Amino acid sequence: MSSAVTILGAGSWGSALAIHLARLGHDVSLWARDPQFAATLASARENAVYLPGVPFPPSLTPTGDLAEACATAELLAFVCPSGGIRPLADAVGRHVRRTPILVSAAKGVEHETHLTMSAILEQVLGEAHRARVAVLSGPSFAREVAQGVPTAVTAAASKPAIAEQVQRVFTGQNFRVYTSADVIGVEIGGAVKNVIAVAAGLSDGLGFGYNSRAALITRGLAEMTRLAMQLGGDRQTLAGLAGLGDLILTCTGDLSRNRTVGLRLGRGERLADIIASMKEVAEGVHNTRSVRALARSVGVEMPIAEQMYLLLYENKPPHQVVVDLMSRGLKRETD
Repeated sequence: MSSAVTILGAGSWGSALAIHLARLGHDVSLWARDPQFAATLASARENAVYLPGVPFPPSLTPTGDLAEACATAELLAFVCPSGGIRPLADAVGRHVRRTPILVSAAKGVEHETHLTMSAILEQVLGEAHRARVAVLSGPSFAREVAQGVPTAVTAAASKPAIAEQVQRVFTGQNFRVYTSADVIGVEIGGAVKNVIAVAAGLSDGLGFGYNSRAALITRGLAEMTRLAMQLGGDRQTLAGLAGLGDLILTCTGDLSRNRTVGLRLGRGERLADIIASMKEVAEGVHNTRSVRALARSVGVEMPIAEQMYLLLYENKPPHQVVVDLMSRGLKRETD
């Protein structure tokens, strides 16, 4: 059964989800913050900036009018950089006149409050919407989703019925959605994997081998799991699509913006130059700071995240980062 769906954010991931949903027969509005960009999308019938060569299906309608985009939506998906979700939620709250399902497809932790993206939606949009908030996360490069490459992700919500509704809306022949009640586990997995991906890219950029990358992924998973469990998450979630699955993809895939940042840092480029050259946000740069702050606030040791913070924010030399990680005090693997 078709639904009226609005995707809030016309970057690569928002456009990919909009294209996927429109192919499933839903009536999809793709909202772009810049009305001129929305008009360009409408006339070109593709996102030539972020997903060139992938045409929009007929039922996908770009718009720059937020009130129009929110008016009839049965499901609103927030697909923006994590730093923009609070002001966007605030703006949406002024236009929503019904109680649609609210899906966060953004990944991160707010630095000032330590809140996840779904918690921000609940806080900003209030009690009337709290029970209808869900998150969508998992190993899913935008371009591959737009191209119809088989993909599996997780939809999580505190109420199983909401997660199941999201599952039904998003599931298609090449896009399989599993459900979960572990919202915090899914969101922490999505935030921390970006930080570890920067480290994996750094390792590759420094010329280290597969051994080093495997170690970073495995120990990164340990850090991710410790933090999620401290916050009430389930260990099994972090061994699934939204944890290990997304971590492997982001640490190894050439389409990963976060891995690319680390790769270029390892090759000697300056962070400011790397960021200036990128079309979209590499969430790992921002999430490193917020994840580190969150971990410190709850007493969780995350040595990889700590070293990535020193690299990105204190200009610590890349080789010294590796030396300090490898020379830490010896301990059991399960500690």
